[in-house]
Amino acid sequence: MVKIRCMVVDDEPLAIEVLESYIERIEHLELVKKCSNAIEAFSELQKTHIDVIFLDIQMPKLNGIDFLKTIKNPPKIVFTTAYREYAIDGFELDVFDYLLKPIPFERFLKVVSKLSQAPVAESIHHHAPKEAGFEPVSDESGKYIFVNVDRKMIKVCFEDILYIESLKDYVKIKSKNQKDIITHMQISVLEEKLQKHHFIRVHRSFLVNKSKIDFFTATDVGMGGIEIPIGRNYKHEVMKALGESSEL
Repeated sequence: MVKIRCMVVDDEPLAIEVLESYIERIEHLELVKKCSNAIEAFSELQKTHIDVIFLDIQMPKLNGIDFLKTIKNPPKIVFTTAYREYAIDGFELDVFDYLLKPIPFERFLKVVSKLSQAPVAESIHHHAPKEAGFEPVSDESGKYIFVNVDRKMIKVCFEDILYIESLKDYVKIKSKNQKDIITHMQISVLEEKLQKHHFIRVHRSFLVNKSKIDFFTATDVGMGGIEIPIGRNYKHEVMKALGESSEL
């Protein structure tokens, strides 16, 4: 079982202890790092792969909101705070969820359930090449590209792609006919190549194949048993592309 790698960032030791005890009770969660401030967390993110951060907002020196704004392609973020008024900031920053302190275990389980359904990045330190990849090579017909994976150029047919997920300086290509492909590339590069093939950017971390969407709501799209979040800043264009009003 691939575990979801977690980081807890909070300046209150008791709050860290509570989340640590919750995480230990869930088999497929792994607490990789505990940080008492955002500066320490930023340093750890440069050298450690993290799938989700349980992030406090009110912290000295650098609060959670400002910290999140400094991260390029952050992992999934779950705000943990005693202040309801920060919920709007969370939505504007496309955070995954929002836990209000004191956090009941039942509410924590709901977040874990959502995390388990959402696409989670495998550790690129173990599954991806260390060297920079080549630019993707398209064929003349525009039906597929070749991408660099461990010094091999792998063919990827557009019609087989379900979605593409950004993993910082890498992307994961989820295909129905191949194992997950992880290559050194920015998601914006693929977005430029694929938008004319009916791919939609639904979130800063996700690009999806419109033809593979099984259902959608105001907050996510579903395909192949996976639910992918729709970012707040992308909702209008997504609804327009799917032929629905943004008021859904």
